[in-house]
Amino acid sequence: MPVGVEAAPLLAALHGRAFPPAEAWGPDAIAMMLGLRGAFALLAQEAGEPAGFGLARTVADEAELLTLAVRPDARRRGHARALLVGIAADAAARGARALFLEVSETNAAARALYEGVGAVEVGRRAGYYADGSAALVLRLQLET
Repeated sequence: MPVGVEAAPLLAALHGRAFPPAEAWGPDAIAMMLGLRGAFALLAQEAGEPAGFGLARTVADEAELLTLAVRPDARRRGHARALLVGIAADAAARGARALFLEVSETNAAARALYEGVGAVEVGRRAGYYADGSAALVLRLQLET
């Protein structure tokens, strides 16, 4: 379900549950990102409760997945994949031909998700994350 800047507090609460405290985004950061030109977010629900969200931005013919967060107790139920597929479809509808994202080389679950939908590694940023791990830059070709 699409959500806007009014959902920033809810999205920040979800982000805080999905990521370590040092990596969690607050409501002001999420509201700022949602205020960017071309930004959009999708919310996943489970039994009427927020389960996770994806936040992306489309500029010209490219999109970037800014974050994808699912509550730990709602993981492994298809929410992340559904959000990713929804983000990709929305980005394509906005004219994007490719979706880019970054993922830690140590995040096996996220890497499997992204590779499972066809994202391929196109770059690497050494030492990108606070733990010293590299960020893999992935590209997903979109159908327009």
